[in-house]
Amino acid sequence: MKAFLSALSLVFCTTLACAQAPAPPDVSSVKYATDGHVWGALIFATNDASQLTGAKEPIHAELPKLNERLAKVFPFKHFEILGQHRQDIFREYESWIVPSRELFMKIDYKGPADKGGVNLHLQVWREQQVLVKSDAVLRKDSPLFIGGPPWKEGRLIFVLFLEHK
Repeated sequence: MKAFLSALSLVFCTTLACAQAPAPPDVSSVKYATDGHVWGALIFATNDASQLTGAKEPIHAELPKLNERLAKVFPFKHFEILGQHRQDIFREYESWIVPSRELFMKIDYKGPADKGGVNLHLQVWREQQVLVKSDAVLRKDSPLFIGGPPWKEGRLIFVLFLEHK
């Protein structure tokens, strides 16, 4: 009986201590260390205007003449934003740019770049398969274009742009 009372007393004390313990901090208000913000978009490029989906996504305000810049790199006449996403570049873990459910990009921060910008390790994913892995330097006012797979009568293109803080 004495052992039972001791055990019951220990359980009661432990329960009381737990009830009086402070609540864990609210992590929803924690600010994680970032080294900038990136805007990512999934673009459909085609020469046949009838293939366009009719999406009316706005072009990023800091990227005037995006279509003209894309046309210098890719041999297409028409470009359409299918999806876009703004994401922080986190120092301590990966970031995901998710313009669509089927095609998305993982970004790992590799530190600041010489002469400004950020060093990144990029992975383009199609569902559960990695299509492309590459290291890149992303600088302000210099978007990065990554040619994706063929789609319809054209091609998908990822655009990354380092935004001004």
